[in-house]
Amino acid sequence: MSTGMNEALIRHFRDLRDGNHGAAVSREDKERLFGTAVELLDPVARTALGEVDADLLLGTGEVVASGVTRSHEGGLNAMWSLTWPEQRESGIQPIAVVAHYGSDFHHPHLRGNTVGDWPLNVFDAADAAAQLDTLRVIAAGDAHNLVFQESYRLMPAITAQTG
Repeated sequence: MSTGMNEALIRHFRDLRDGNHGAAVSREDKERLFGTAVELLDPVARTALGEVDADLLLGTGEVVASGVTRSHEGGLNAMWSLTWPEQRESGIQPIAVVAHYGSDFHHPHLRGNTVGDWPLNVFDAADAAAQLDTLRVIAAGDAHNLVFQESYRLMPAITAQTG
C-alpha cells in the first residue's frame, strides 16, 4: 500500500510528465486549484502545528493563517505560522507550513520557513489529509532548525522541566 507522501510524489511526477497540474493546464486554472488546496489543507496544517504546540511549546503557541496572498513577483502564497513567547522575544521566524506557487513554477509546493520544497498536489480532502505526515515533518524540521539557529531555550518543553 502506498503512503500519502509517495502518492503525492506520483501525482507530482505525472504532472511533470503530462505538463499539467491535476486537470489544470492554464495558469488561471492552476491558481484556482491552489486556492482550493489551501482551503483543504487548513485543518491539516492546524493539526500538525497544534501537535508541535502541545508537545514542544506546552500549549503556549498560537497558529495564525494568512489565507492566499499574491507575492510581489506575481505568485501565490499561504502560510500557517506557529508563534510563541520565546520565539517572538528572540526575533526569529515562527515555525511554519507554507504553500507557495511561484510565478514561474509549473505547480505549487509546500515548505517551512527553514525547510525546503515538497510538491503540493492536493485536489480533494483525502489528498489533504494524506499530507499530515509531510506537514508534521516540515513543522518538526522548522522547530529543529530554529533551535539550531537560536537555542534550546526556545522550547518550553525543555525549559519547563526540572532535572
